[in-house]
Amino acid sequence: MNTLIQKRGFGGLLSVLFLSLTAFLFTACNDDMDVQQAYPFTVETMPVPTRIVKGETVEIRCELKREGRFSDARYTIRYFQPDGKGTLRMDDGMVLLPNDRYPLDREVFRLYYTSACEDRQSIDIYFEDNSEPKQLFLLSFDFNNERKEETEEKTEGTVSNPGTSWIRDSLVIVRPPVSKSEKDSLCE
Repeated sequence: MNTLIQKRGFGGLLSVLFLSLTAFLFTACNDDMDVQQAYPFTVETMPVPTRIVKGETVEIRCELKREGRFSDARYTIRYFQPDGKGTLRMDDGMVLLPNDRYPLDREVFRLYYTSACEDRQSIDIYFEDNSEPKQLFLLSFDFNNERKEETEEKTEGTVSNPGTSWIRDSLVIVRPPVSKSEKDSLCE
């Protein structure tokens, strides 16, 4: 009889332990899956010239770098121009209007800024995703404008050897050699 009581006590203890373990597992489970929908991102660019002449176009090579992938992630681009006047367009030819938002459908793209004035210019380009809360990334560019006469005055009278390269704003400009008669007339 003593063993029967022990077996019932042990069976009761196992039953209580099983029920409490089952209750714990059901309360700890959650049917909602946590899917990360927002990943930080940046936009990297190649160096851009800081001097520009009215009518000149500057290429801005961009690459969207994402830290993670979410299939429903969407990105947009828009820009503001606090100083100066010019136009910004995508590499597919679409001209962007200031303050308007446009979808960004690829991760590697080029922007082209064309100066329309002779003053100092700056543009702020904003990239935004569709996560909650929204994430923003800002690129700012400042251009000091030159007049064509100023650039001609700087290059007038320059004597160079064949093959000499002059570096100006990250661009290599190769100037043709000056003949001896031109050299004499320039130096006088």
